[in-house]
Amino acid sequence: MISVKLDQPAAPEPSKPPSPPRSKAERARANRRAMIGSIIVGSIVVHALILVVFAAWQVATYFTRPEARFEMKKTVKIPAKTPEHKMNVAKHEAMAPKPTFNDKLVSTRPIDFALPELPEVDMNQMLPLDPSELISDQVNGLVGSAALGSGLGDGFSGGGGTGEGMSFFGIQAEGDRIVLLFDVSSSVVNAATEAGVPLSRIREETLKLIEGLAPSAKFSMIQFTQNYKPFSDELMAATDSNKQAARDWVENEWVESGTMSGGSVVSNPRGLMAVLEKAFAMRPNLVFLISDASFQWREGGGISDIPYNELRRRIEELSEELPEEAPIHLLGFAPDEEDVKEWRRILRRTGGEFRELKEK
Repeated sequence: MISVKLDQPAAPEPSKPPSPPRSKAERARANRRAMIGSIIVGSIVVHALILVVFAAWQVATYFTRPEARFEMKKTVKIPAKTPEHKMNVAKHEAMAPKPTFNDKLVSTRPIDFALPELPEVDMNQMLPLDPSELISDQVNGLVGSAALGSGLGDGFSGGGGTGEGMSFFGIQAEGDRIVLLFDVSSSVVNAATEAGVPLSRIREETLKLIEGLAPSAKFSMIQFTQNYKPFSDELMAATDSNKQAARDWVENEWVESGTMSGGSVVSNPRGLMAVLEKAFAMRPNLVFLISDASFQWREGGGISDIPYNELRRRIEELSEELPEEAPIHLLGFAPDEEDVKEWRRILRRTGGEFRELKEK
C-alpha cells in the first residue's frame, strides 16, 4: 500500500501588532535629541579641522622660519652748541628771581592786647654817613695790594683786585670765582729756590691777592705734590671772616718742605689730573697754577710723566662742563723748553697764558 503524505501548508505567523502612534510631545523630544546630536557631531568635526589646520600651520612656520640676522644701527649724535648753550645758561641765571624776605607781623582782626611801644632813640646819636669816607674805603679796596710791587723781575708787580680785574705776578686777569693751585713738590721747592723766588714769597703774594678781593668774589686754594690738600671743598665768599680763615690756613697748613702730611691730605695717584678735577668741580672762571711745568702721576703703578695729550684732552672736557670760560694761567719756576711749548699750546685753548717766575 502506498501512502502519500502531503505537505500541509505552514501556519502563518501571527503579525506584530502595529505600534501605537507617538504623541506630538514625543516627536518634539525626538527631534530635539536628533538636533543636539547633530550639533555635537558638527562641533567635534569643526574643532578637529581647526586642530589639523593649526598643526599644519605650525609645521609650515617651523620649516619657513627666517635665519637670525644681527644689525647694528648707527646712532647719529648732534654735538652740543657750546657757545650758544653757555649764553642760554647765563641768560637763565640772570633771569632767575632773587629770593626776597618780607617778614611782617600782620593782624587781620582786633586783638585783646597791644604790643609794647618802641623805645625812644636819641636821633642826635645817629651819625650820618660821610660820602667821602665811603669813597675812600672803595678806593682802598680797589687798590688793595696791587700797587705793592716787589721789583723782582718778570711778573712781580704785586697781586690784588676787586674780584673782576686783578694782577697776580704780572698777569692781568678778570674773574670773580678764583682757584689757586700750588705745586709744592720737592722739585718745585728746589726750582723756586734756584729761581730766587722761594715759596714763602708765593705765600705773601697769595695773601695780598686774597686781601684785595671784593666781598662779591669767591676763592679757594689747593696745595699738592702727588697728594693734595684743599683749603675748602667749594668756593668761599671773600668776606672778612673767610679771608681770616684763609690767613689762618696759610699760617698753619702751608707747605714749603716738599712733603705733605696730615689728616686733611687726600691720597691721589693721578697727580695734577685729579687736582684739576677738584678745582673745576668748584666751577671757577679763573685758575692760577704755580709749578715748574712738569707733572707726574702713578697711573699703572710706576711714576711717570703725565702724557700731554691726556692732559690736553682732560682740560678740554672739564672746560666744556663749565657755564663760562675759565682761563688757566701757569706761573712756572725754571721750566724746560719742551714743557713750556706744550703748556703754551694747552693754555692758549683756555684763554690763559704762561709766565716764568725768576729774579733778575
